[in-house]
Amino acid sequence: MVPVVDLSRRGARFAARFGEVATEVAAGGHLLLGERTARFEECFASWTTADHACAVASGASALQLALAAVGVGRGDEVILPSFTAVPTASAVCALGATPVLADVDERTACLDPAEVDRLRTPRTRAVMVVHLYGYPAPLPDTDLPIVEDAAQAHGALRDPGRSAATAYSFYPTKVLGGIGDGGAVVTDDPAIDATVRTLRVHGMSDVQYRHTAISQNHRMSELEAAWLTLGLAELDADVARRRAIAARIRELAPAHRWQAEHPDHAHHLLVLRTTRRDALRAALAERGVGTAVHYPLAVHQQPAYAGLTSEALPRSTAWAAQCLSLPCFPEMTDDEADLVAAALAEVAAGVSA
Repeated sequence: MVPVVDLSRRGARFAARFGEVATEVAAGGHLLLGERTARFEECFASWTTADHACAVASGASALQLALAAVGVGRGDEVILPSFTAVPTASAVCALGATPVLADVDERTACLDPAEVDRLRTPRTRAVMVVHLYGYPAPLPDTDLPIVEDAAQAHGALRDPGRSAATAYSFYPTKVLGGIGDGGAVVTDDPAIDATVRTLRVHGMSDVQYRHTAISQNHRMSELEAAWLTLGLAELDADVARRRAIAARIRELAPAHRWQAEHPDHAHHLLVLRTTRRDALRAALAERGVGTAVHYPLAVHQQPAYAGLTSEALPRSTAWAAQCLSLPCFPEMTDDEADLVAAALAEVAAGVSA
């Protein structure tokens, strides 16, 4: 079976080097906010061409702190797409603000920019744009602060100044995946960076145990930073490999309804749409191809968030009902990519619609 992702292969790439670094970190006794975290922040900022990158505990932390840094708080509203991973919405709720759920573009599965003006109210404080599956979504033309959810889009975005801040996730399966959870807030605004750095350590200022803001712990460990620094050195090659695999599979199985293509697509996930998802999954499994669903429910369909809107949001609903993720990760072999493509081409006539 060709898996959707195989983290053991990524682990094997870095295991020996990481073992040496982990020994150094453990022996040095400096486990949090040390030189390895600072080094990763410097390297990641440079890689994204941003002025600042602040490492935090998770992608969810990055979203929450980025929103807080642009002024989102209790009673505010934040417009975001309903078809996204739940952390996009939960980060808004964590600040006491309300997610305002928008519909997505039919082809890209990303926020429809026209929705911003339609849904904006006097309480709207910011917009969250999600680069879903690694597709570089267009930003709306608005005077509202924009926070980009780039949890799946490492390598798709190289213009940090176009928004207030960009939040990345380093969850193990991501394009740059960590040894545990991790995230970063990238920005060109020094005030936003300074605010995030304060908020990640319980709101503590540069003076130890003097707290100037109310916050929780959002720190990244030195071990996580060390692992990510190893991965970052090979990230450009990994993104290129993802693009090559996706292009190969799409080329050999053109009959399927693929997510719109873009030259900067990072292909965290390779996703198609089908109204016969269960049948297609079964047919591919018979041919040795693993699949997954990201995500079976849009936010407005989730029990915990169902009260946020009474709108049907038909395009988000349709994407959730029809999306299917195929194997696409840099350690895949050419033979595995060809197997996936051949299986998709074989079953296209029967279950691709």
